[in-house]
Amino acid sequence: MAEIVREVMTAGVAAVRPDASLVEAARLMRDLDIGDVLVADGDRVVGVLTDRDITLRSVAEGADPVGVSAVSACTPDPVCVTPDDSVASAVRLMRTHAVRRLPVVEDGRPLGVVSIGDLAAVQDPGSALAEISLAESNNERS
Repeated sequence: MAEIVREVMTAGVAAVRPDASLVEAARLMRDLDIGDVLVADGDRVVGVLTDRDITLRSVAEGADPVGVSAVSACTPDPVCVTPDDSVASAVRLMRTHAVRRLPVVEDGRPLGVVSIGDLAAVQDPGSALAEISLAESNNERS
């Protein structure tokens, strides 16, 4: 069983600048077949933007996704973990802060993301969430 975040995280970073439009962010998500991007100012993570954030925080409110910036719709100041943090610690942080994704950073630089699905795949591989997450990750690689 995996014990540290490095063993379960999704490596690589999909990020947009804080001033990127929601359209830019959505296109990146579409092109990479992912549901979230980090909002980064240089090497510093300032937020996490999900497809749900775009839909519920902006589009459903009538905002123009071309004129709205990623930083204005994202979850700001996300809780982060390091690659050497324990999986148990990541689970506790997700529960405490009611989040599904944690940016993985080292020396302030983003390295990837660990999601609730990543954790389910190692903690409870027979669960429906784990099976869905594993199927999604296999599709992304094909």
